[in-house]
Amino acid sequence: MSNEWGITLPSLLIAHRFPGVDMIREATAADAPAIARVHVESWRTTYRGIVPDEALANLSTERRERFWAAVLSKPDSPEFVYIAEDDTGAAIGFASGGPEREDNPAYTGELYAIYLLAGRQGKGIGRHLAWMVAERLAAAGHETMLVWVLAENPACRFYAALGGVPVREKQITIGGTSLTEVAYGWSDTRAIRQRR
Repeated sequence: MSNEWGITLPSLLIAHRFPGVDMIREATAADAPAIARVHVESWRTTYRGIVPDEALANLSTERRERFWAAVLSKPDSPEFVYIAEDDTGAAIGFASGGPEREDNPAYTGELYAIYLLAGRQGKGIGRHLAWMVAERLAAAGHETMLVWVLAENPACRFYAALGGVPVREKQITIGGTSLTEVAYGWSDTRAIRQRR
C-alpha cells in the first residue's frame, strides 16, 4: 500500500494488533471526535499540577475536534496520526508525527504528540505507538527524531527509556504560566524501532 508520498508502507504501519490493545491503525477524519476526547482527557490527567487548573478546565473537546479534523482532512500533508483502540473499537490513545517543524538540521522527524487515557498508560501501548511513528518516519527518510515534552511531565522517563536524550530546552507559556519544554532526541530511531 502506498501513502500520500508514494512510499510503499508495510501493512503493519497501516493497522496492527499489539498485546493490550485491539488495534493501532492510521486515523481518518472520522476519528477526529475520538482523538479530541483522548487529547483533552489525557491533558487533564497528565498535566494536573503542572499546567494551571484554569487552562485545563478551559480545554475544549470541540476545539480539539476541529483541530484534528483539519489535520486529518489534508491528504497531501506529511503529518500522520495513528489511533489505538480497545476491543470495543473505542479510542484509548493516539500519536502523530511528521517532519520536524523547526528546521533542526540534526533531527528531521518529529513525534508531534502521543497521548493515552490514564487507565491505559504503563501497558506498552505508548511504546507501540512510538514504534509505529518511528517506522513511518524512517520509511519517509527521517531516521532521526525528536519530541517536545514539558520538563515536569512524568513521560520524560518514557522517552528516556526509549533511548531519547535531552537535546534542547525552550520556554513556553500556558495559561499565563511560563513552563520549560525539553526536546528528547534520537540520532538514530533504530533505538525505538528495534525495541518493539
